[in-house]
This record gives sequence, structure tokens and C-alpha cells, in this order.
Amino acid sequence: MHAVQMSESIERLCSWIRKSQSVTHYVAVTGMHGIAESRVDRDFWKVLNAADLVVPDGMPLVWLARIKGYPLRHRVCGSELMDGFCEVTRSAHRHFFYGGLPGVAESVANALHEKYGIVVAGTYTPPFRPLTTAEEEELASSVERASPDVLWVGLSTPKQEKWMYEHRHKLKVPVMLGVGAAFNMNSGNLRRAPRWMRDSGLEWLFRLLSEPRRLWKRYLITIPIAVWFVGLELLQTSVWRSLTMQRGKTQAANPTGESPLP
Repeated sequence: MHAVQMSESIERLCSWIRKSQSVTHYVAVTGMHGIAESRVDRDFWKVLNAADLVVPDGMPLVWLARIKGYPLRHRVCGSELMDGFCEVTRSAHRHFFYGGLPGVAESVANALHEKYGIVVAGTYTPPFRPLTTAEEEELASSVERASPDVLWVGLSTPKQEKWMYEHRHKLKVPVMLGVGAAFNMNSGNLRRAPRWMRDSGLEWLFRLLSEPRRLWKRYLITIPIAVWFVGLELLQTSVWRSLTMQRGKTQAANPTGESPLP
């Protein structure tokens, strides 16, 4: 996880686009759910570590960063990153939207075009199965013809991150971002939690109450397991620091390193 904030993330995206190299960069927007999945899915763990940028989408990660000495103030969630990037860059870049249910990619593209005047280069709604060879070739051709600067991917975690990793050398686009539910949120199809719940780390509860059948396992089983391991990590770090400090005090009291007299 990179200790970055919204403005830094947007500047990083713009920098990659300005360089206009043949290299494709991909960004993972990851919260505790992604951390939890990466513990049991080694392929996903490798995908996250290979990402050019992994932003903290969740207040627990912001709190953890503060404990570790990084002065983060806010999280960087997918919907706000998408909205913020479009607000800052307006019509400067070309956007391609991949993912979502039928009509959702077009809906979020139109919403952001009307709101900020972005240039929509194209949209693509994939089927609920792996693409065939012919479909992969069609997608690559569509992206090449559209010549986007940014490709937004809305497939949910960890599917979208794995998709970006697999396509980073196949699609000609400077930046790809996996933003998941941002497609539904920024198109108006999914209501967000009130600001006070987002800032206090309670958006998970709002989403759980909104979609209990789909999200109950994520928030009641998968993420608590990850929180447990984070707690163990912090405990180990605390114990290690205590031992290191004690060793430092001992060396300071006995700088020669000689054994003390009985």
C-alpha cells in the first residue's frame, strides 16, 4: 500500500499520461477487503505488489498508516478518485470505461461528461465469463482505435486487478484504474453513505445494510480475519521496538561491551 493522498494520486496519473510512453501503468484501489483477499490468494498478492500504485481505500488503512508514522488524513476511494481526476483534468484526456452491468459503463461515462465535460473515447461491457480469443482481439482493436489516456475498470476486487495485470501488455493505454463500485456510484445507480459515516470508517456498515446478501461474507468474515492479522503485526512491531530500545539502553550503560562484575 502506498502512503498517498488524493492530490498526489491524481498528479501521478497526469504524470504518466504526459510521458506518453508505450508502458501501461495500472492502479489498484484497495481497502481491507483487498488486503484480506491477498492473504489467501497468492496470485492476487503478486498482482497488488506489481501494481504501479496501490491507494488506501478505507479509513482502517489510513489509521494504520498513522500508527506507522505516515501523516495521512483521508482515504483515496475509487469513486472520489474518478470524480476528482475528471474534475481536475476536464477535457484534457480521453476516457474509456470497461465493466459493469449492461448500460452502466455508458451511464457513468455520460454522467461524467455532463458534469465535467470529459472526452469519452469508448465503453465496453464484458460478459460474465472470460473473453474468447476473438473478443480479446476485438477489445484490443477497440481500445487502439479509441486511443484513450485512461481506462477505468469496474469489475470488483480481485477480478479487476487481475484483469489489469493480464492486460497491461495487451492494451495501448497509459493508465488503467480498477475502481469497482465507482461505476454504480458515479452514475447515480448506487447511493453512497453520508459523509460522516465515510469519514468515521463506517461506510462498510452502510453498504452491508444496503446489500446484505451480496456483502455479508466480506464484512463479517473476510475482513475481520485480516484485521486480526493486522493486530498481530502491530503487536509484533511493538514488541520488537521494546526489545530494541532495551538493547540500546543496555549498550549505553555498558559502552565497552564488557560483562558486568558480579
